[in-house]
This record gives sequence, structure tokens and C-alpha cells, in this order.
Amino acid sequence: MIRDLWVQFLTAWQETSGIEILAAVLAVLYLVLAIRQKLSCWVAAFISSCLYVWVFFGARLYMESVLNAFYAAMAVYGFQQWRRGRGGAALVVCRWPIAPHLAGALGIGVLSLVSSYFLRRYTAAAWPLVDSLVTWSSVFATFLVTRKVYENWHWWLVIDSVSLCLYFTKHLYLTTLLFGLYLVLIVLGMRQWRSSLLSAAAVAALEEANAAGRARAPATGHAGTRTTRHAGTHAKG
Repeated sequence: MIRDLWVQFLTAWQETSGIEILAAVLAVLYLVLAIRQKLSCWVAAFISSCLYVWVFFGARLYMESVLNAFYAAMAVYGFQQWRRGRGGAALVVCRWPIAPHLAGALGIGVLSLVSSYFLRRYTAAAWPLVDSLVTWSSVFATFLVTRKVYENWHWWLVIDSVSLCLYFTKHLYLTTLLFGLYLVLIVLGMRQWRSSLLSAAAVAALEEANAAGRARAPATGHAGTRTTRHAGTHAKG
């Protein structure tokens, strides 16, 4: 069975278009650079997404094609957000509470039901509901990346696992391998961004402690002056 599967992959590699190969290489480059929080990751993401619009449209994964058009737009937004930062300061890794994630999941469910209905009714989409769930979940997860929200990696772990199965059924074998590599890189991304998160928390705690120390310093100095004066007066008496 493994030998047969390997033969299928080799055959698929020979049949894979140059566009899909280039899109896959750039997609891996994007993720590697994103893990390292490099601004240039968004350039690779933009080009890869534009190429994948064509690849997925040809495979009749229409929502995936639309999704990659969105990715291209979000690559521009992400580039601007990472370059500008938040409030003039550098954008750092942060965490969101559970409520926004639950709200996002609810919105994804509703939008997926609506879009899958229209896909079934008006197109020849292969997997309308699954395709829709992957699409809307990816929209939300991509926004989390642009804001450097740590939990984006948890979303991508689920999304890419489902996507891997979806692409395998559509015989997009190179992209299936790509998403298998994604799953490995996602785990690395979790570790890397968690380290950044802990470092940012340590810096924030240090700054808060310094600010508290500066706030207490004048009061201590003033109290010392009063004590000295009181002692001097008592000595004269």
C-alpha cells in the first residue's frame, strides 16, 4: 500500500503544474518567515496567494480560490500592520480571551451554512460545506496573524489538518505534502511565538515595576526630609 501511494505521489509530481510548485514553495517561505516574525513574510504570502487563486479555481474549489484572493488582500493589510505597529510601538505577540474566539467560531458556522447552500445550488463545488468551513475559518485565523495573536496557531492546526484531507481527495498531492509540512511548522510556530509572548510579558512586568519604583521614589525622599527635620528640631530642644 505504501509503495502504491508513493507511485501515486511521483505520478502527481510529474503532473503538477509549475504554478502550483511555485505557489507551494512561496507558501512554505511565508510560514517560515512568519514564525520568525519577519515583515517580508507578507510579500511571499501575496505572490503565493495570487498563484493559488488560479490553482484552486481549476480544481473547482471555488471557495478556496476566493479565500486566496482574500489572502492576497490580507497580505497587504498584514504588511502595513506589522510595519506600523500598534499606537506607534512595535507590534508584539499577544493573547485574546476566549470570548472573541467563541464569537468567531459562531460567525464561521453561520457563514459556512449560508455559503455552502449557495455553492450546492449554483456551482459544481466538490465539498461545499467543508470548503466553506475551511474558508471562513481561514479568514478569521489570517486576521489573527495580522494582529500577532498567539492563538492563530491553534486555529491553523485544525484548519490545515482538514485542508490536508480535502486536497488529498482532489488529487492535489503536492499541496497535500505542503500542508503536511505546515502542520510541523505550526508546532514550531507555537513554540517560537510563545517564547516571544513570555518575553513580552517579562518586559512589561519589568517596565511596570520600574514605573512603580519611580512613583514611590519622590514620596520616600519627601518622607526622609520630614524625618530629618523632625530629628533636628528635637535635638535643638
